[in-house]
Amino acid sequence: MVRSLWTAATGMRAQQTNVDTIANNLSNVNTTGYKTEVNGFKSLLYQTIQTKTTSANGDTKPVGAQVGLGVRNASITSIFTDGALLASSSDSDFALSGRGFFAVRGEDGNTYYTRNGSFNWALNTAGGVMLATSDGLPALDTAGNPISFGPQFASSKITVTGDGTFCYPDEFNNPQPITDTQGRVIRFGIIQFSNPAGLEKNDSGLFAQSAASGAPISEATDTNVEPTKVTQGYLEGSNVQVVDEMVNLITAQRAYELNSKAITASDEMLQQANNLR
Repeated sequence: MVRSLWTAATGMRAQQTNVDTIANNLSNVNTTGYKTEVNGFKSLLYQTIQTKTTSANGDTKPVGAQVGLGVRNASITSIFTDGALLASSSDSDFALSGRGFFAVRGEDGNTYYTRNGSFNWALNTAGGVMLATSDGLPALDTAGNPISFGPQFASSKITVTGDGTFCYPDEFNNPQPITDTQGRVIRFGIIQFSNPAGLEKNDSGLFAQSAASGAPISEATDTNVEPTKVTQGYLEGSNVQVVDEMVNLITAQRAYELNSKAITASDEMLQQANNLR
């Protein structure tokens, strides 16, 4: 009887985590580039009451008797499907279609990855402009350097092609790729991962490389990956499906209620056993 109390309690804790995850998805329904998260569960240890060798009378039997001891949360996995493209009035907003991530440099000097393409033009130390996030983190190019331009470039005239190449109009108003001081064409550093679900989640929509995600794969140097399309003047919305999340919320709530009823039933059975004369 006591075993059923603890087993139902594990179910209530697991469903509370499930509700927390669903609430986080719903709260980020309008967050640019947010990826919906899904809870995974697994059963706890089993207690063997009787082996499958013999019964209480000594007769052989094919199966034994084991009682499960509950459930616990196994994982919270991000689903990296594309969100809807939302038109933006800013030329410094970019949307990704595919498996790639933008690379940005964090305040600690490490490289982080994001699907949030809501960038802004900020002044750099040379008097030109630099592409940065709303938190001031510089976006990186294929060489891992901040995307920065000299004072001769007007940010309003800079355009980006579908493969992430930055262009500037020539004297005939034809867009031409912009090169850095070493003659390399400046492109967005679009990065992919073998297992994006293994990325470590940070705040502000940033992800960090982990042992589970694998090493970053640069689309500029690896031709075996499918390239990601960059669309200027658009933002990628979240891929949260509100209807699905509401159904999941109702299911989690009902499962929580069922576990609470199991605790109530076990308590009543214990009370009846204690009241026996």
